[in-house]
Amino acid sequence: MNNPKIWFVTGASQGLGLTLVKRLLREGHHVAATSRKQDSLVEAVGTASAAFLPLQVDLADEASVQQGIEQAIRTFGRLDVLVNNAGYGIGGSIEELTDAETRQAFDVNVFGALNVIRKALPHLREAGAGHIINISSIAGFSAATGWAIYAATKFAMEGFSEVLAQDVASFGIKVTVVAPGAFRTNFLTPESLSLPQQPIAAYQTVRASHEKYLAMNGAQIGDPEKAAAAIIQVASEPNPPMHLLLGQDAYRRATQKLETFGREIQAWQALTVSTEFAE
Repeated sequence: MNNPKIWFVTGASQGLGLTLVKRLLREGHHVAATSRKQDSLVEAVGTASAAFLPLQVDLADEASVQQGIEQAIRTFGRLDVLVNNAGYGIGGSIEELTDAETRQAFDVNVFGALNVIRKALPHLREAGAGHIINISSIAGFSAATGWAIYAATKFAMEGFSEVLAQDVASFGIKVTVVAPGAFRTNFLTPESLSLPQQPIAAYQTVRASHEKYLAMNGAQIGDPEKAAAAIIQVASEPNPPMHLLLGQDAYRRATQKLETFGREIQAWQALTVSTEFAE
């Protein structure tokens, strides 16, 4: 291809990350991809190429992340596109999930991405270019019953991405946060989804929500190949969006949330504006 880019993709041994890496390599890009187990990553990608650098990285360990970033730059000379894709689903009410389970979700879904961004930014700033793409979820904008902690991690990613985009714009660095709906990957399997070890019977709506989503496994409307193509397209745009929804279901949930939120703030406008000092 005329303009191959250097990509750094986390969470690349399965799901959307794996689909993205395979498509990038087919299209002629260079890819440094991370996983907790390098052998699993190599086996999943199924190719040996000078354009592919598999990295074993513990995203919760800053030293491991820095080593991965530096190895990618030594190999390819620079980084053009950084994709924070690593993460997992966690269901359950707040009461049902332990402190350890909750913190682990934030460590992987939020702090892992922050570690990667923190270690990559000095190189991107020096280059005066780059595109950071953070994979969130529609749950990070419109949350669903039974997924409080997962939604919290994705709301966090949405929030820091918005501010990051403002903070780094003057350096020539772009930021896009991607909110997919349901895509036909292994996200709803035990490899990518954690549910309460000790569910509380009183939370019937939470159980119903989990059953609804688990029943979707293998029948999700979203095509991961098309999602990967959309991400690649966004990375080629001179003016990419700050927010990108992927999937009809994501678009529907987002527009419903906007309508509901708009009605609510309008209904309570009088109380909202009553809190200022009287002049």
